[in-house]
Amino acid sequence: MQDLKGITFDEYVILRQKDFPSAQGDLSKLLRDIALASKVINREVNKAGLVDILGMTGVRNVQGEEVQKLDEYANEQMIKYLKAGGQCCAMGSEEEEDFIIVTDEHAQEAHYVVLFDPLDGSSNIDVNASIGTIFSIYKRVSTGIPTIHDILQAGKHQVAAGYVIYGSSTMMVYTTGNGVNGFTLDPTIGEFCLSHPNIQTAANGKIYSINEGETNNWPQYVRDYVSYCKENVKDENRPYSHRYIGSMVADLHRNLIKGGIFIYPPTTKAPKGKLRLLYECNPMAFLVEQAGGKATDGLNRIMDIEPTELHQRVPVYIGSKNMVEKLEAFKAAE
Repeated sequence: MQDLKGITFDEYVILRQKDFPSAQGDLSKLLRDIALASKVINREVNKAGLVDILGMTGVRNVQGEEVQKLDEYANEQMIKYLKAGGQCCAMGSEEEEDFIIVTDEHAQEAHYVVLFDPLDGSSNIDVNASIGTIFSIYKRVSTGIPTIHDILQAGKHQVAAGYVIYGSSTMMVYTTGNGVNGFTLDPTIGEFCLSHPNIQTAANGKIYSINEGETNNWPQYVRDYVSYCKENVKDENRPYSHRYIGSMVADLHRNLIKGGIFIYPPTTKAPKGKLRLLYECNPMAFLVEQAGGKATDGLNRIMDIEPTELHQRVPVYIGSKNMVEKLEAFKAAE
């Protein structure tokens, strides 16, 4: 893999087509469509302060959250490029109340559906902190007109997933079930180039990421685990460092590279959790597991959860395997 470092994303995806002989190149084309949409979004992110694209739209999305202008733009671009590519028959977006059927005649014969969070961490937009796009790809299970059953699939059925982080550099990180690879956008040529081949996350990290402002609203086992993270135990490399950006993409990207755990528990205000199973937790769980980590809701593997609704929320504990299992032990002991 090392000798491929620097190869473009398009070239890499074409090389890996042999891993999916039944896909006939459709999955590769779909991944390249997503990469193209992310480049367009990146362009707007980088000039957001120079144009009228910062701030709220004045409307709320299906979750009741205020929609940022850049949220809306990213959602429009993902839909536009996925429709134009013709490789997916349906899609679901965190910003849309219902799933979208692609009505193009050719697309009706497409084998894939795409789910996405067009702009994760949008509360960071106005302060120039890292944000991202998360995507997930499944093979359809229906024939003819796509149905809700094509969308409501457990994460274990994903054929590809990834994210794009718009930070100090722009990176695309993805998996098709054969490891995790990261590509950095080279702005001089407008291409994602392989920069982080075969990403593996540490089994034991030193970072915990959680919104400590919600401490009083956490379950007791989460409070106990965070107290454990802060204890001075030198031979166990504790205390851990607390790092929290408020964007799942940004926090998980750091923890994936350095080792750590990202925690978004149920709270008294959000007893079912806050993050979305289909658009955030499943794709990130697929990535993290492929990198050697673990993702759970405290009791169940995230990717084994059978979704029952488009915007279903779940608690999530995700990252370095031993850290996640330690938190699970605290929950089991409660």
